[in-house]
This record gives sequence, structure tokens and C-alpha cells, in this order.
Amino acid sequence: MKKILVTGGAGFIGSHLCERLLNKGNEVICLDNYFTGQKANIVHLLDNPYFETVRHDVTIPFFIETDQIYNLACPASPVHYQFDAIQTIKTSVMGAINALGLAKRTKARVLQASTSEVYGDPNVHPQVEAYWGNVNPIGIRSCYDEGKRCAETLFMDYHRMNNVDIKIVRIFNTYGPRMHPNDGRVVSNFIVQALQGKDITIYGDGKQTRSFQYIDDLINGMIKMMESSNEFIGPVNIGNPNEFTILELAQKVIEMVGSKSKLIYKPLPSDDPMQRCPDISLAKNELNWHPMIQLEDGLIKTIEYFDKLLSK
Repeated sequence: MKKILVTGGAGFIGSHLCERLLNKGNEVICLDNYFTGQKANIVHLLDNPYFETVRHDVTIPFFIETDQIYNLACPASPVHYQFDAIQTIKTSVMGAINALGLAKRTKARVLQASTSEVYGDPNVHPQVEAYWGNVNPIGIRSCYDEGKRCAETLFMDYHRMNNVDIKIVRIFNTYGPRMHPNDGRVVSNFIVQALQGKDITIYGDGKQTRSFQYIDDLINGMIKMMESSNEFIGPVNIGNPNEFTILELAQKVIEMVGSKSKLIYKPLPSDDPMQRCPDISLAKNELNWHPMIQLEDGLIKTIEYFDKLLSK
């Protein structure tokens, strides 16, 4: 049994990770400030004697005994991370420093949940880990994109200078139950609008592409990375390489929900990437990982979740 700390453990991804780690027989400490995380995501775990929750902000140092740290804490959708841009970049940078400091003291292995947004609006397609990215350092998305890039720098420097045991995963678009209904992300947006019979909002012409991975696939990849050999530290892309246009996704959601929603078009937000798709060769070779759940199967479960949530 390992003692595992999950920062951002009450969030969409964090809650699924906490659940899986408990099911694998570990002791789990969930640390969250509940800005975007929700008690509802973890309430079903509270009766487990090996699960503990701590209300805390990662920008403030934390002292705990632990074997592994998954550093997930950070608002991840534009609606949330642009609400307080300064706090967002502090969460990424100071949160990384505090997680790494803790790992250094306790000799714990620490995994950074980085993001495909480090590639910005890419000139290389699909994106490989060696690509340095194309990011605007002074735009409205920079607080998130550059914060995550800086966190990767810190992880590498703590590893090189202090021999901290690190892992870095770059997470591509992920969806599934427990997504925040008002996070403004494309999957949750489309499903909620379709279920409510509202017009579905497409930003731009809808020809920009995304690749969508189901939450269970991501959790598998993260745990495989944490348990991988000391030599492989990443960064490694964890995403589904099947690429869809935003328009295709909207039409699929309308069809699956059986909605009468119509499509309406609005201007594209600033610095919104035109394409996003992972090259997962490294994950396949080093982790023996690839996504198992295809879009339609994952959407069925996600639509069911939102249908129940909205009918409460």
C-alpha cells in the first residue's frame, strides 16, 4: 500500500484518479481548494477509511508524508482560468514548486499533469513531444499555457539539480462524467445545450480540429507513467489520436441526444488553436499505452451523466 497525494483531487480528472488509486489498494490524500473541484465528485469516496481530504491551496506550501504525488491542481478551462489569470499562473508555478519541494523532502515520485496547450497553436501536426510549441506569451490564454510550460521547466530543473524523481504527462482534450457543466469546454457545452434543447454554439467556422480521449483512458495512462521505469521521465503525450472537427462533434452530439438544437456561429476566441492531435508513438513504445474507448462509446456515458445531473 502506497500513500499517494493528489493535488486537485476533487476535480474532474482528480476524482477519477483518486477512485482508481483507492481501488488499487492505496491510501489517498486528496488536496483541493474547491475553486473548480467539487465535493460532489468525491462524496462517494468519503466512507473509505484510506481516503482523506484536505482543503488547501497549492500556492501555499504543504507538509505531508507521501510516497507519490500527482500534481493536478489548476483550473483547466478558459472560463475558469481566465476568471483570475494571476491566480492561475501562481497555481501552476508555485503549485509546482511546492509539489517538487515536498517530493524533494520526502523522496516521493512526483507526476506533473501538463497539457497539450504547451504546444499552443501548433505548426507541427500531429504534435510530437520534441516540438517546442507556438505560444503567445502575452495573450488571454497565456496564464494557463505559459504557467504549464514554466511548471515543466521547474520539474526538469528540480530533476537535474536535486535529482527529484519526476514524471511529466501532456494531457490532450479529455471528457467524461464529472466534467463541470459550466466549464465552457466543447464536449460539456454541446451536451448540456443539446439536452436543454438550446442552440449549440460553434466558435469560428467549426473546421478547427480536436482529439477527444475518454477519462478512463487518461487515468490508465497516468498510472502507467507513474509506475514506469526511473529512466523514462517524459514528457509524454496522453491523448486519443482520432481527430474530429468541432462541427463533426456538434452534429454527433445532436444525433446521439436526439435534440432539435440548431447550430449558431460566434467569432473564434483569441489564440484558439486551429488543430490539436497527439502523436502517441512514445506512449505506445514506453508505456504500452493507447486509448481503448472510442468517441461514441465515451459520449454515451457522458450524456447519461449530464442527463442525470440536469434532471436533479
